[in-house]
Amino acid sequence: MPFSPPPEQTWTHSLVLLVLSLLAGAVLHTIVFAVLRSRMKKSPPSVSPPPLETVRWPSFFLSMEIVLLILHPATPFPGVFEDLLSRVMVLLTILTVAWTLIALTRFLGNQLLSRRPSGPEDDLAFRKVRTRVLLIERLLTVLIILISTATALMTVPRIRTLGESLLASAGLAGIVIGLAARPLLTNVIAGIQIALTQPIRIDDVVIVNNEWGWIEEIGIAYVIVRIWDLRRLVLPLSYFIEQPFENWTYKSSQLLGYVHIYADYSVDVRDLREHLKTLLESTPLWDRMAWNLQVTQLDEKAVQMRALFSARDSGSRWDLSVYVREGMLAYLRDREDSGLPRVRVEIAPQPSRSGFATTGEGQVSPG
Repeated sequence: MPFSPPPEQTWTHSLVLLVLSLLAGAVLHTIVFAVLRSRMKKSPPSVSPPPLETVRWPSFFLSMEIVLLILHPATPFPGVFEDLLSRVMVLLTILTVAWTLIALTRFLGNQLLSRRPSGPEDDLAFRKVRTRVLLIERLLTVLIILISTATALMTVPRIRTLGESLLASAGLAGIVIGLAARPLLTNVIAGIQIALTQPIRIDDVVIVNNEWGWIEEIGIAYVIVRIWDLRRLVLPLSYFIEQPFENWTYKSSQLLGYVHIYADYSVDVRDLREHLKTLLESTPLWDRMAWNLQVTQLDEKAVQMRALFSARDSGSRWDLSVYVREGMLAYLRDREDSGLPRVRVEIAPQPSRSGFATTGEGQVSPG
């Protein structure tokens, strides 16, 4: 007859093995983490290593649970406690794996975004990568949470039995849930389309609903547009797939600005054109790519001219427009022959009843 240890000894062995397993997992994680940190310190100075803190704690608990799952069957706990401990261990493992995957997704996203090349202030290629990384990271996070939650619930026998009993009526329930979740699914699919085709990117300059602003954040179901006066416009992702909008920085952040100038017919256009060039060369807001001054319209009151200039981004374009308006206004106002628009009125003499006519200067002459 084989010898079986008394219950107290079994409990003692199981508790000791449980504590040793947790300690072994913690020591193993500490060693691996120290090696990774030392390797990241040896990376080239041009490459900024992403922080490891995002995966430190989830991987710490996951290491202890993996070692515990490997060593625990050697000395199980006696009685009902063993079954309860096994279920708790499986449930915690599922949740910890989900936590680790989410942290690993963020870590990889940070690693991709940390490789921004040194170059212009607004890098179109980097903004494309950043938009894709953020959208894919958030979609993966939602997917991991849904799968891990469903898996964890299926480990509970009562919930699993209830799910199997409701499977027969899942057709009608699926239709109802599908109709209720249609806006969410539409936005999720729109998010995948935006990540692939990228009609908008983070920091793009757009005009939406007659509002001018920047794409500040692209979420799972919405987009936040920061308006120029610091208001926030929140729109569903599907809006940017189904509705027209203006994207000023789709191909490049460089923009053309213009200012309409109204002057008198006596103005010297060539002289005004030279002054525009002087104004542009005196400010760093102009990127020295393009400029021009053209007469665009003639009417009965004034000459309309359009001053055209380029800027490196939308903010510089706006500031340069204001600068050009003020400079051209001061130049027209300070000219000796004043090129500002004037209204000319000709007063013709009118005959009076006495046979004399009254002139505009108040003199009387024969009619």
